[in-house]
Amino acid sequence: MTAAPVRFLDEREVRRHLRMADLVPAMARALADLSGGRVQQPVRTMLPVESRGFFAAMPAYAGALGAKLVTFFPVNRDVPTHHALIVLFRPETGEPLVVMDGRLITEMRTAAASAVATDLLARRDAAVLGILGSGVQAGSHLEALRLVRTFREVRVWSPRAAGAFAARYGVHAAATAEDAVRGADVIVVATSATTPVLHGAWLAPGAHVNAVGACRPDWRELDDDAVRRARLYVDSRAAATKEAGDVIAAGEPFAELGEVVAGTRPGRQSADEITLFKSVGVAVEDVVSAELVYRRSRGG
Repeated sequence: MTAAPVRFLDEREVRRHLRMADLVPAMARALADLSGGRVQQPVRTMLPVESRGFFAAMPAYAGALGAKLVTFFPVNRDVPTHHALIVLFRPETGEPLVVMDGRLITEMRTAAASAVATDLLARRDAAVLGILGSGVQAGSHLEALRLVRTFREVRVWSPRAAGAFAARYGVHAAATAEDAVRGADVIVVATSATTPVLHGAWLAPGAHVNAVGACRPDWRELDDDAVRRARLYVDSRAAATKEAGDVIAAGEPFAELGEVVAGTRPGRQSADEITLFKSVGVAVEDVVSAELVYRRSRGG
């Protein structure tokens, strides 16, 4: 018997079939399944590529079966820092079903997970958003977080392109990272920093932080004070305590976000407490997102 040809969906096709409004609840379910023990996934395998970047393999089985192969080259300037391919297999037989570009999925599912965290952990009256970073994650987070909160003010800071980002999205370019953060109700840290860019002294009582960078054990994007002042939530304890320098150096996770989704652990417990979602990104997010794209591409 001849195997059916394996389809390939490029980024344009992925974009046609992936909507943030659908992805946010899909990430909530995926994280609840992960925390509930209904997902099989190892911590990602990371391969350094000299001094330029990393190559990683991320398999998962969550009803859908697949894996992401992803590169992260933070030194890139004229091309994206992340590139990825995701492969899905038929779980009943192991046959390959589809290969799709995973760059956009990585961008969107990261922001969608932060939207889940913001919806569960940020104050309901949160109105000021501060973003550190001006790349694709900054834009994707702005889209995703606006689905769960209404912001009357958005500030952005980055060392290179805050002005261009602010002009594109109609937000305010802050002169410094501190200016972007002080008084903000929700903060996004979406940079390629390897040393802290967010300091705990800047955080107002009741703030919520989504930190999505510094995914290596020796990288930091938050100082010790920021992590220790906050109630710390992670996407995966196993991954965060192995991969996230901020968690390894300064934090003990209070809960996985999926536990809060499922109601087995509490979210915000007072108006004044500071909450922090430290995301390293996990394979089930990619496989569930790819399954959503594949199903939509077939008219499902």
